[in-house]
Amino acid sequence: MSGHGAALPMTSHKSGPLRGQADVPGDKSISHRSLILGALSLGETRIQGLLEGDDVLDTGKAMQAFGAEVINHGGGSWSVHGVGVGGFAEPDQVIDCGNSGTGVRLIMGAMATSPITATFTGDGSLNKRPMGRVTDPLALFGAQSHGRSEGRLPLTLIGAAQPLPVRYEVPMPSAQVKSAVLLAGLNAPGQTVVIEKEATRDHTERMLVGFGAELTVDETDAGRVITLTGQPELRPQDITVPRDPSSAAFPVCAALIVEGSEVLVPNIGLNPTRAGLFYSLQEMGADLTFENMREEGGEPVADLRAKYSPDMQGIEVPHERAASMIDEYPILSVVASFAQGVTRMHGVKELRVKESDRIEAMATGLRAAGVTVDEGPDWWHVHGQGGAVKGGALAATHLDHRIAMSFLILGMGATDGMSIDDGGPVATSFPIFEPLMTQLGASISRMAQ
Repeated sequence: MSGHGAALPMTSHKSGPLRGQADVPGDKSISHRSLILGALSLGETRIQGLLEGDDVLDTGKAMQAFGAEVINHGGGSWSVHGVGVGGFAEPDQVIDCGNSGTGVRLIMGAMATSPITATFTGDGSLNKRPMGRVTDPLALFGAQSHGRSEGRLPLTLIGAAQPLPVRYEVPMPSAQVKSAVLLAGLNAPGQTVVIEKEATRDHTERMLVGFGAELTVDETDAGRVITLTGQPELRPQDITVPRDPSSAAFPVCAALIVEGSEVLVPNIGLNPTRAGLFYSLQEMGADLTFENMREEGGEPVADLRAKYSPDMQGIEVPHERAASMIDEYPILSVVASFAQGVTRMHGVKELRVKESDRIEAMATGLRAAGVTVDEGPDWWHVHGQGGAVKGGALAATHLDHRIAMSFLILGMGATDGMSIDDGGPVATSFPIFEPLMTQLGASISRMAQ
């Protein structure tokens, strides 16, 4: 699968029991940050289990363009020979971040306080996404940006020659914005302070401390106050990337809706800022258990066992849980379609500015599959069919990997299967999705164009 080539129409058919072990790829968030922080360190960072999807590979190419040496040793083993904080060289070509909002926003932050200029672009989906939410706080450091209307890509960023430390309150729950500001703060003198009212995934904070940065987190009435002391010398690390909970969501949810299924998904990162989906599924009555819980590299990890769960009930997902599962709402809506009653999801306006408008994309496809969906600016309700989802429709994916995989999972449990117009974008985050699900017993076919 490729997220950059011709469209790849696909159909998933109603499946027999899914059984076996699903070895999903490494965590995408940690993979991006491993490459970037490795490039900002002095010396060799070694990475095991890197996600080798298009999004992460594009970030690796970007780090090379900024002067780091990035080497693929095979089998998910990589090394990065970094240039140190403030050591980025000016790239001599446009930085293409493909489909990755995480990649482009974090890279912008990492370069914004160095006196260099870089131009960023992406695929058709990424070039529609708002970048002002990142370039606005980066301007406080002294960086300048010139892009299309509303700050969209292609965009040129001119790094600050004499950066200033910043105190910034993130206006929306966004780990990308928070991380971009913290990465920019690395090369600013003094202390950069980021305040977030709602906790978002904290991989950047954990990893900065692991690389030797001086960083503190205080829980206050105003929210989480993160203080970073600038201009450290980051130390290279040996990193083992846990497997991605966002990727694990797909085989887990498939097992819950396909009769007779039992799937084990080992070594999944369960950082509390990422695990909201699994707790929501358990509240719905899913037969989902955490086994062999442990800690690896400062991150909680467990093996997930999911079994067919015909008696799941719709729930109201707590508003405050949204940040910990924002990427998982599309696949949750699929499970909700097979449950009894209504699943209500609120405080999710971020879904409208992801790779696609995910609320609109999922609502349209679910309705075509026979599911009733209500929606508003920052909420949606899915009316469960009690296990009897018809399917049999063609869903538009809008170049969005999670929309594509969600509808393929729906087809495995639906009476008449489900088709999508393009499975190519799946390669951005889960390049082995098709063979992994097929090995478990799913039936997925590529349609003639």
